[in-house]
Amino acid sequence: MVIKEITNLTYDIGDRMLFDIDHLQIRAKERIGLVGRNGSGKTTLLEIIAGNRTAHSGNITGKADCTLLPQLKNTDTVKSGGEVTQQYIDRALGEKAELLLADEPTTNLDTERIIKLEKAFERYQGAIVLVSHDRAFLDAICGTIWEIEEGKITVYKGNYSDYTVQKEIKLKEQEKAYENYVQKKQQLEEAIVLKQQKANKATKKPKQLSRSEAKITGAKPYFAKKQKKLQQVAKSIETRLEKLEKVEKIKELPKIKMELPNQENLHGRIILRAEDVQGKIGNRILWQKTSFQIKGGEKVAIIGKNGSGKTTLVRQLIKNNSGITISPAVRIGYFSQNLDVLETEKTILDNVMSTSIQDESMARTILARLHFFGDTVYKPIDVLSGGERVKVALAKLLVNDCNTLILDEPTNFLDIYAMEALEELLKEYEGTILFISHDRMFIDHVAERILAIENQTLIDFQGSYAQFNNRDVEMEVDTLEQELLLLDTKISEVLSKLSIEPTNELEQEFQDLLKTKNKLLREK
Repeated sequence: MVIKEITNLTYDIGDRMLFDIDHLQIRAKERIGLVGRNGSGKTTLLEIIAGNRTAHSGNITGKADCTLLPQLKNTDTVKSGGEVTQQYIDRALGEKAELLLADEPTTNLDTERIIKLEKAFERYQGAIVLVSHDRAFLDAICGTIWEIEEGKITVYKGNYSDYTVQKEIKLKEQEKAYENYVQKKQQLEEAIVLKQQKANKATKKPKQLSRSEAKITGAKPYFAKKQKKLQQVAKSIETRLEKLEKVEKIKELPKIKMELPNQENLHGRIILRAEDVQGKIGNRILWQKTSFQIKGGEKVAIIGKNGSGKTTLVRQLIKNNSGITISPAVRIGYFSQNLDVLETEKTILDNVMSTSIQDESMARTILARLHFFGDTVYKPIDVLSGGERVKVALAKLLVNDCNTLILDEPTNFLDIYAMEALEELLKEYEGTILFISHDRMFIDHVAERILAIENQTLIDFQGSYAQFNNRDVEMEVDTLEQELLLLDTKISEVLSKLSIEPTNELEQEFQDLLKTKNKLLREK
């Protein structure tokens, strides 16, 4: 059952059209993820559907009551960001509206709270339209994706991962269409040149033409007609060329290969040692004394609940506190949400180049990978959004005189596309990376190792985030395999005894061992 229907909806900001939507429907209990770049109109559309903002034209019909969970929340409170977000969530869910419009509901939530929110949304009896940069959250909740791009909305069936597969298919189709376009264009251009060349030659009297033929046909008029016909054919081909539907080439983002200071001396070697390091704020223990080592080139995620001590650990490493030993060859670049490294009156490119050890070409390559193309690099910082400023600060850091990146929540304020671009950059980066994040998909795509703070303990896990989450299952499987090996050994021993001197007791023991083994195999 359709509970909301949107038709011919438009909204402009100044002389810029934000969106022009022909037709959309929201069905009862549907779960819709709304995705698009920062500034594409996602928040505005939710506010219009909620009735908090008026569209410039179009209609929204349907009597379903709405609740809007806003992106910007009142932070004028002593509560933490996560506690404020949770308070808004509880209030919105408590209203039990037929349609919940949730704008970035996972902001400031740690992983545990995000998973709880997933379960709450799954239980919710109404429909949900959801804006989020958390792709794992979109995967868990949504069965439909609305993509807003250049003012239009395209509907994709499935969750976010399904949407990316469909987008990839579209890109391949566009690549093929572009290849066909280039080939056809080239054929037509060559045909035009060929016809024009033949037309030019047609003005000349052929050497083989006899006097009698010339008298009958009249050489000049005959070849003038032939030339005219060839020119008409050429003109016809030109018209076909003009009408040929142009297909744009997909922008290919260049790979990065940077020379980092002391890179060869650090890769694979221990660059940082932490020995008996403890996390403590006043009398509160964040984590007990622990030791670990970091090798050059490793990509390590630091995870844990809000307040568990992740940022405290990072600060200890940066300040080289007692128990921390860092190789003299290490040069740390630190990213935090404090963006005072940017000079707001200067351009994007000037900011990035001001501390760069890379040439301008590499700086522009990094900026292009973060979707600052062409002349956009000359924009001053003071006209950029929060997410765009984060991207500039990250670009500035990547080309800085450093070989080890420490990043504290680098994905905050980034849209999904910028986050995916950053993922690819960090995967290609050949230096060392330690980063804090609550974004599960980002962690899983980038990290090769996990430092997790749980129950006042720092867990050092070699492997991906997915492997870390499945470690208990893997341990159970390992234990089961060990039990089966022991059982096979005992069965072999009993069979050996039975073959020499069979007894009822040995036969019973053999049957009992078989039953136990079969039971374990069923559990496996």
